[in-house]
Amino acid sequence: MSGQPPTLDPSLCRSRQETLRRYLAAHELDGALFFHPHYVHSLSGYWHGQPLTPTALLVKRDGGAVLVTHHDAPHAPAADEVLAYAPNPLCTFKPNLSGCVAEVLAPVLAGLKTIGTDERTPAAMISGPVCRDLTEDYQYLRRHKDADEVAALEFTIACADLAYAKAKEILEPGITEVEIMAAMLEVATVSAGEFLSGWGQDFQSGAPGGLARPNRPVVAGELIPLDIGVGVRGYRCDLCRTFSVDGHPTDEQAAAHARILEVMKLGETLLRPGQSCREMFEIVHRELEGWNGYGFFHHVGHGIGLDAHEVPRINPAWDDTFAVGDVVAFEPGLYGGELRAGIRLENNYLITESGPRQLSHFPLDLI
Repeated sequence: MSGQPPTLDPSLCRSRQETLRRYLAAHELDGALFFHPHYVHSLSGYWHGQPLTPTALLVKRDGGAVLVTHHDAPHAPAADEVLAYAPNPLCTFKPNLSGCVAEVLAPVLAGLKTIGTDERTPAAMISGPVCRDLTEDYQYLRRHKDADEVAALEFTIACADLAYAKAKEILEPGITEVEIMAAMLEVATVSAGEFLSGWGQDFQSGAPGGLARPNRPVVAGELIPLDIGVGVRGYRCDLCRTFSVDGHPTDEQAAAHARILEVMKLGETLLRPGQSCREMFEIVHRELEGWNGYGFFHHVGHGIGLDAHEVPRINPAWDDTFAVGDVVAFEPGLYGGELRAGIRLENNYLITESGPRQLSHFPLDLI
């Protein structure tokens, strides 16, 4: 697999804008300004692949979407106006590129009293309207994934599948964690056909997780949980597979793996509209915490899409409820010394009226 990621449907981008406008009207906001390139893409269809320069999108409550970028003729099928700025005279970047964007926006913002902004918008540089953060509200607002967004996520999952296949191919005692991470990243990038917008995050062997350690070889008898989020044009999957380094899991490791598979089947029955996420956490936690003396110390899962963690959150710190259109990662695990050091399995699902549709299908085997 290699080639072009699926493009967003301009009509669905417009629909997402209208959902946002209803929110703006209900909260007496004159517009919403986003600097986050993932959100800009979702709403306008314009993907800003240059990581060194900012872009922005202003969605006005009364109509119109204004894109700011340094491209003179960007492909932005759901933007009504495009404003350009010059980031790099003679190829040298200016010191405050976000300020350049804000300067271009200033005339458009004139007359607006209050706008919503995301966490990446430099509110101190915005002149004119009062800025009100809507980052968390916007997660709930966009939790329903449209068909084009599900297709985008399935593309990232396909890239991740190929990365896992590469990891299994090269995994053996003595290879370093960095070599495994780099090989997976190369395959994911080639399969995406372009620079990834997201990548990570767990590549440590004999540990519950963590970034690849310099020059640290994997050791026979260890398990390596490979928890990766492949991001393409802002959309990002979140998956985990755990492999036996030498291909010979111990009886204890095999038993823990079988237990997690059982709990995955149980958890899948709870991925339905109206289900309390807090209650699902409690059910899964009871099934795993303390089993054979092992621990389960993290959340049960979370929503995915444009951020690594989105709503709904399968975590007792929140009181979310599953709804149709959610795309969620479900990730039970067990950890303990005899497991060297743990097993985590993670799949991605779309919540539908009739229950979950599994989007990820790479085998869950330890070998």
